[in-house]
Amino acid sequence: MLTHVAYGLAIVLNLFVVYIGLRFLFVPRVAAAGYGVPATETAFLTVKGLRDGSYGLLGLALLAFVGAEAAAWMMLVVALNPLGDTVVVLRNGGQKAVAFGVHFATAIVVLVSSALLFAVS
Repeated sequence: MLTHVAYGLAIVLNLFVVYIGLRFLFVPRVAAAGYGVPATETAFLTVKGLRDGSYGLLGLALLAFVGAEAAAWMMLVVALNPLGDTVVVLRNGGQKAVAFGVHFATAIVVLVSSALLFAVS
């Protein structure tokens, strides 16, 4: 049962990150508003979209072709991104609710997913 939960959460998180990446690529202004700080540079939004999409696809590839332990390590490292996003939003005048309710909460969920994957590997 724990294996199903660990893999299921990891798959959902990775698909969500791919979705976020696609939003930043195709509707960058809308995605930026959800990020928590105003974005004026389209290049930044494109980079964020590519970064997020790539991490999501990497996570799915690791789950499919390598296994839980490799995916767990990747997710442990990738949790630094939403933690960093929390700091970016706070340092740039964004809403604390978005910083903690979206970005910090995401980091916690990614860390939980990593721990579950380590537990089943």
